[in-house]
Amino acid sequence: MKLQLGSCFFALSLAFLGFAQQNPEALRYSRLIDTATSYKHLSILASDEFEGRETGKPGATKAANYLAGEFKKLGLKAPVNNSWFQNVDLIENSLTVKRFTVNGKPLEHLHDFYIKGFLGSFKVDVKEVVFAGYGISNEKYNDYAGVDIRGKVVMLIAKGEPVKAGKSVITGRTELSDWSNSLNKRVDALKLKKPALILLIKEELNASLKISRAHLEKPSIAINRSAKEVQTEVPVVSITAETADKFLAPSKTTLQQLKSLIAKTGTPASKVVMSRFAASFLSQNSKIPAVNVLGYLEGSDLKDELVVVSAHYDHVGLNPGGADTVFNGADDDGSGTTAVLEMAEAFTAAKKDGKGPRRSMLFLLVVGEEKGLLGSEWYSDHPVFPLKNTVANLNIDMIGRVDPAHKNKADYCYLIGSDKLSTDLHKISERTNATYTKLDIDYKYNAPDDPERIYYRSDHYNFAKHNIPIIFYFNGIHEDYHQPGDEISKIDFPLLVKRAQLVFFTAWDLANRDKRPVVDVRKE
Repeated sequence: MKLQLGSCFFALSLAFLGFAQQNPEALRYSRLIDTATSYKHLSILASDEFEGRETGKPGATKAANYLAGEFKKLGLKAPVNNSWFQNVDLIENSLTVKRFTVNGKPLEHLHDFYIKGFLGSFKVDVKEVVFAGYGISNEKYNDYAGVDIRGKVVMLIAKGEPVKAGKSVITGRTELSDWSNSLNKRVDALKLKKPALILLIKEELNASLKISRAHLEKPSIAINRSAKEVQTEVPVVSITAETADKFLAPSKTTLQQLKSLIAKTGTPASKVVMSRFAASFLSQNSKIPAVNVLGYLEGSDLKDELVVVSAHYDHVGLNPGGADTVFNGADDDGSGTTAVLEMAEAFTAAKKDGKGPRRSMLFLLVVGEEKGLLGSEWYSDHPVFPLKNTVANLNIDMIGRVDPAHKNKADYCYLIGSDKLSTDLHKISERTNATYTKLDIDYKYNAPDDPERIYYRSDHYNFAKHNIPIIFYFNGIHEDYHQPGDEISKIDFPLLVKRAQLVFFTAWDLANRDKRPVVDVRKE
């Protein structure tokens, strides 16, 4: 009796700590995710033959055909009218900036400012612009009070919020509000006020343009929207802090002075600036080939519900004139794409042996992530399976490398978003890792004040915005991010496999548990 009571106490203690017994079937099929097969897939996807897999280019088409062929070999169903391809209606957008002058001085695109994704033509010639601070508007703080916005050119500080004496003016605490990093929230709120043009002041833009200019000079890619949508779209132009000072010069102030004034007073410093601004730009558009690749595995008794496992298969293409002419994208996101193929193999093998899954599985490999999360946006707007039946999205984007912060402790993975919508999902994720993989889980990029804004930068976000619980698996940014050095020779395959197995075990739980994770929170 004494021994039995002790055993019960031990079991209860384990349960309290969040540990669970390992599922022998899950363990068995997880071993199909291995280094040999992972190397085989990734050596093909990241080869020079695939030319960097840039959306709209032949290399991306080759990659899509390879992925569909692998889904077919596994016996996955082709869920898009008997096809593995979901056509994504994208256009290539060649922008011509005819004029962009501030107080008579011409400025240079991709040096002083940056226009992305604009469709149509735009022209403006005004004698004043409105500086609207941080672009925040609520019951405690309103940058738009006392200024006329409609039909005006409006400047916003893209990042941050008013902080006085170390405390947020909005929250009254040291913790910042959800306005601080939610740029979409600011822009969407301003668009409702019908401005003519939005100028986003990005203090980090100068450095970003220097690093990424070669990519940004290429024509941009966008979803093909209706003529009505294009006609009513408010253009958004990113400008450097130096460019903002050129706009502010006639008022004999600078951006830093205005920020200091806001911090000192805790009140808006919005104002009309008598600054002459003229701009004219237009885009010429042409359709490009683009597809998402989908493989479907039907579940058993809960088959109407769906777990989506995703990654993006596109990358940034060729590097003309460079010593290495191909951006192979082995880590970004050849590693995630490989993990999805490996998981598809494991789950199909389990089903063939009569071991589930109870819920259906969708293995979703999307195009256009590097162009602005376009493939996942298209899927979430044109779902093949009802979004209300999608219980979770597990998204994998870069799991094959080690970032500088973990060079002395590589057995880790960044997790982002697990607690943003569902406390259930977060607990499942934590318990799964504790039970099986025991990776060091780093939540650095999950913080609401994460300056990198990683939560908004991969395909899971297009599920999260529809209130679908997500987890994003990530190895962090390393020196070869978007560089020719992102090669297969630098991939740590045992670590890739271990991280992929963490996703697999989490998906196994989600696919086979009695109840779907409840959506019970809403965090930025």
